[in-house]
Amino acid sequence: MSTTCQAVAPSQQNLNFWQKAGLELVALFRGRDVVLAIDLTESVGLNDEGRIRLRQLIEDSLQKRDSVYVVPFASTVNPLASTVNPISLETAISFQGKPEEIDRILKTVPFQSNATQQWTDIQLAESFIYRELAQVNQCRLVQNKSIKPQSVVWLTDAPLFTEPGIASDVWIETPADSPFRVQNSLPSQERKKWLDTLPLQKRSQSIDNYQLTVVDIAPTVQEFCTPAPGGKETCLVTPYLIGQLWFPALVFFSSLAAILVFGGLGIKYLMSLKKTWQLRITYEDSQEEQIRFLRHQQSLAIGDDIDCPGSEVRGYLKREGTNLYLEPISQSLPISYRGREITQRQLLKGNYIKLNCPYKSRDFDLIIQVNKQ
Repeated sequence: MSTTCQAVAPSQQNLNFWQKAGLELVALFRGRDVVLAIDLTESVGLNDEGRIRLRQLIEDSLQKRDSVYVVPFASTVNPLASTVNPISLETAISFQGKPEEIDRILKTVPFQSNATQQWTDIQLAESFIYRELAQVNQCRLVQNKSIKPQSVVWLTDAPLFTEPGIASDVWIETPADSPFRVQNSLPSQERKKWLDTLPLQKRSQSIDNYQLTVVDIAPTVQEFCTPAPGGKETCLVTPYLIGQLWFPALVFFSSLAAILVFGGLGIKYLMSLKKTWQLRITYEDSQEEQIRFLRHQQSLAIGDDIDCPGSEVRGYLKREGTNLYLEPISQSLPISYRGREITQRQLLKGNYIKLNCPYKSRDFDLIIQVNKQ
């Protein structure tokens, strides 16, 4: 196990739905832990097809940010009992997608069986690998690092997921002195707890006299809640999720709020485009009044649709979205706005607009009241 973490035990407390969902979010895009568990015994003896499939799996299936662990196992020479733990944060091979990293991993894989190896304590291998994978994620939890989903690739002819206490008629190669032959032994019960506790999904394919089995483990940790003074309780998972997800949650909800605000403004704007404006046109020193209606992208001709002295159209009132523009076109009949003659397109501001259309040395004022409702 990792030298920086306490030994982990299977938890008796189930994670609730939102904790599982939170752990999935924490693990998203973080890569995986991938264990290559390879049976060294001669009975397996990787043939050409097995070597091709294993190489294919390494070359094609590994993803950027994966952590890879190579665990060959048997009985008499047992890498599982090595002083260097093959499954720990310190011994992981970090994969970043570079070709030389694939070569490095391939060089650590024993493609040839060992003729001196004749016995496989498969339950020992299962107990060790699943416990140590749980330990790796538990170390990440206590160190406030991102946990990962995990997978074990088994290459073995031994039966996986057997019940505690394995008899010779099930698997003869388990050593006679193995505690896993005894159903109620502590190692047998611990293995069973890990198989029951971890969310394991198994897929297998037969290759000659053995199987290639992939066991996927959803991102998970072991929850331990302990009574604390003052009628309180201290737990591991919820504080961890808060620490991991507060910033992404802040970004998410800020983005969501911005989307809702801008979405609401967008909807309001689109609705405003569908509204027809009413223009109430009066003339200074006159009782005459005109009512005109204006839709989005429509125009009213000043001197035609809107009464104005002279024999030609002076310009247009054009609506674009929520804006109203004056577009003069006449060279001989000017239009003034706010005391200035308009010679090019002009935005008209406000809902009370006063235009002057001088004619024969006299001013002719148009007062336009815009109702946008």
